[in-house]
Amino acid sequence: MFLSTNAYEKSEECIKTCPTKSIRLINGVPFSCLTCGICYQNCPNHAIFKNSYGGYVVDRAKCNGCGMCMYNCPTNNITIDDGIVYGICSRCGVCAEQYPEYRVDGFEFEKEKQIQLIKSFNILNPPLDDVPHKTESEVKVVSRTYFGTDTEKCILCGRCEEYCPMGAIHVKVDRDEGICRECRLCADVCPNESMNKHQMVNTSSCTLCLNCMKACPHNAISVDDFRIVINKLNQDATGKIVSCLNCGLCADLCENESLKRDGDKLRYDPTIDTENITHDLAIGHCPIHTLREDDEMFIYDEYSEEEFPALTGFCVSCGKCVQVCDEAGARQVMTHTWDGKVTEDCISCGICVEMCQEDAITLYRGNISVNMDKCILCENCAVHCPVDAIPKSTMYKNEIKDGFNFIEQKLCMHCGVCYGICSYDAIEKVDGNYVVNEENCTYCGACKNACPARAFLFERNFKDSIEGI
Repeated sequence: MFLSTNAYEKSEECIKTCPTKSIRLINGVPFSCLTCGICYQNCPNHAIFKNSYGGYVVDRAKCNGCGMCMYNCPTNNITIDDGIVYGICSRCGVCAEQYPEYRVDGFEFEKEKQIQLIKSFNILNPPLDDVPHKTESEVKVVSRTYFGTDTEKCILCGRCEEYCPMGAIHVKVDRDEGICRECRLCADVCPNESMNKHQMVNTSSCTLCLNCMKACPHNAISVDDFRIVINKLNQDATGKIVSCLNCGLCADLCENESLKRDGDKLRYDPTIDTENITHDLAIGHCPIHTLREDDEMFIYDEYSEEEFPALTGFCVSCGKCVQVCDEAGARQVMTHTWDGKVTEDCISCGICVEMCQEDAITLYRGNISVNMDKCILCENCAVHCPVDAIPKSTMYKNEIKDGFNFIEQKLCMHCGVCYGICSYDAIEKVDGNYVVNEENCTYCGACKNACPARAFLFERNFKDSIEGI
């Protein structure tokens, strides 16, 4: 909820500004909806829902004006005017944004008071500078250990990808097929060491067994006049490398517990996959889309006489990628940390809230709040963030491809919240109505999330920015 400060000077501007009419005067002081959710719990038509901001919104397409929300409101804040429900706070923050000296976020105010109270206790305590003790930061940080890549060292040879037993590493190089990537698999499979690590062939010892040609994943080796020829191009490779984050989201979403976390490692028992349960949920929400069904291994169920695909594409922490990256030393054990903070580029689009499967993020105007006790650093929020306001450790990125955005005028309350929050001038006012300019719209969804009337018909499609992986 939002509170009125002691600096209030009997101005009713915040009341006029509120798009849902959830602020009223009591004894000359603005009082607003508590956002307690009792209206949401008692709506028989499920016409009230909790939005990304933590507030409540009436779906006017479902609401039949029965009044149950009004009768159950503990503060008598809800009214019904011409069949439209008013008085429920959507936590859009317009009042606090336009009148910060008079209105404050109650949640933030309570948190600040608690911090001040804790700090005040230290004044009464004797100084403990000479006593060894563990100091804790006020900001909680969550961390994740994984096998990652130092991109400054990586030459994108793809050696780690070829040796990963789980197919959890994907390398894309901006180079035509048939050009050597220096993965050195040819040298590894040469039976008499005629191929060295620089892809130079000792013609006197080469037996033309063609093992190197068969092993080359890029078709860069051929034979010319009884000699091995390697098609090399002396230029720095450009591209991307993406590997499993070891976040454990797939284990959390696994429906039959065949995939689980054992400490900080992922472990999989395919024999449990004999049940007729798919892994579509886990595969669909893999942040970097390496998780998939195995094309080579199937589990046979003797009772149903069916074959069920096994899972692959997740890191088992075997360390093979680190071992084979012996020239560049780019594959390493890494640690990614996050304190829940985002940059000032945040546009309040709410995509991070939609993508978080752990329900760890709450949206605010121009910021987010992250429950670090729930966050597992899966980076689903970061890879989908259209303005890169959330830090990420992976090179993977999901970009908005296209979409559909339309304001249903019968539902629109003409409050202008969408107009005020849009960072791309995609909301325009035409003949007193707010409409979407499709040419400017990026389909970020900030307008849809902020709308207190649920008046937007909205759809968006993402594309993998590393297409082909």
